[in-house]
Amino acid sequence: MVKEELKKHLFVLILCGGGGTRLWPRSRNKMPKQFSKLVSQESLFQMTVKRFESFVPWERMFVVTTTEAYGKLVQKQAPKIPKKNIIVEPLRRNTTLAHGLGALYIKKADPEAVILTESADHPIKNVKAYLKNYLVSAQTAASGDVLVTTGIVPEYPHTGFGYVNAGKRFKKIDGIPVFKIDSFTEKPDLKTAKKFLKSGHYYWHANLFVWKASSILNAIKRHHPGSYKTLERIEKAIGKPKEKEVIKQAYQEAPEIAIEYSVAEKAKNFYVVEARFDWEDVGNWKVVYEMIKKDKDGNAVLKFGKKGEFIGINAKNNLVQFDDQLIALIDVEDLVIVDAEGIVLVCKKDKAENVKKMVNYLKKTGRQEYL
Repeated sequence: MVKEELKKHLFVLILCGGGGTRLWPRSRNKMPKQFSKLVSQESLFQMTVKRFESFVPWERMFVVTTTEAYGKLVQKQAPKIPKKNIIVEPLRRNTTLAHGLGALYIKKADPEAVILTESADHPIKNVKAYLKNYLVSAQTAASGDVLVTTGIVPEYPHTGFGYVNAGKRFKKIDGIPVFKIDSFTEKPDLKTAKKFLKSGHYYWHANLFVWKASSILNAIKRHHPGSYKTLERIEKAIGKPKEKEVIKQAYQEAPEIAIEYSVAEKAKNFYVVEARFDWEDVGNWKVVYEMIKKDKDGNAVLKFGKKGEFIGINAKNNLVQFDDQLIALIDVEDLVIVDAEGIVLVCKKDKAENVKKMVNYLKKTGRQEYL
């Protein structure tokens, strides 16, 4: 399929479920991190949608989310996405069914569809290079029954990401290399991650999947028949009166498994395109600090209200987020201060991962109103 013809069959699928407990208290059950303003005046989801608005028509943008409330947030934050393209899963069943369900609806719209999949919570700086990468991935995916992902050159031995082992170079498209994947390892231990980093042959896996709708459905059928059985039931009901009822019943009986385990670690037709853009996983407040513009004292200050004010006296290298309050800091450094809807979080920046402990404590003690 030539590039211009391919562009007519490009679809975007944004996965918009999940939580983000390490970004509490901005990220909460009613407003999880993808819908929250964390690094700018737009939510991460809005930033994601904005990247694609000139790349594909609105009718070829789909969203899979996990509750009716989140579906309404999608509509509110991205009103140009057609309502029929917002797919709400009745239950959380991890990413195999989320990818499969999105592929079913997109395939119904266009049997030749090539799907660009993105999570709703990854901010990107150099969007032009990012979209070029996606187009190279799409050209690879359109060449046959193959699955494609993007590989990020690892900076350190991270144990929270998947890793792909790049094997023989398949081809070069527009100056960007594409490799056959020798193996895929999801979230290795620290010893293994260090080994991968040292080898120089591994990339971080960034969940930027690209594939034909038919290819991912074939892969699920081949490698995880249990999930495919669920999708097969749903496919027969799409567009019929009992569609939602069938989906709900099918999900109640469906397996719960991530696409990395059901397909990626098993498939032999997987390729990786080397990323030529900056990519961030917004996993905690320290990462948020690194992404926001700093003042002369190294403070990253983000105000969301109209009346709020920040005053710092000998305050350096802090992250400060607030609405309409006065935030006054004196003689402190390297702190995270987040004032959000009646909750104030203060912690050391290098201990930002421990925010999850507070969330777990609130769950354990039944403080649901704060979650």
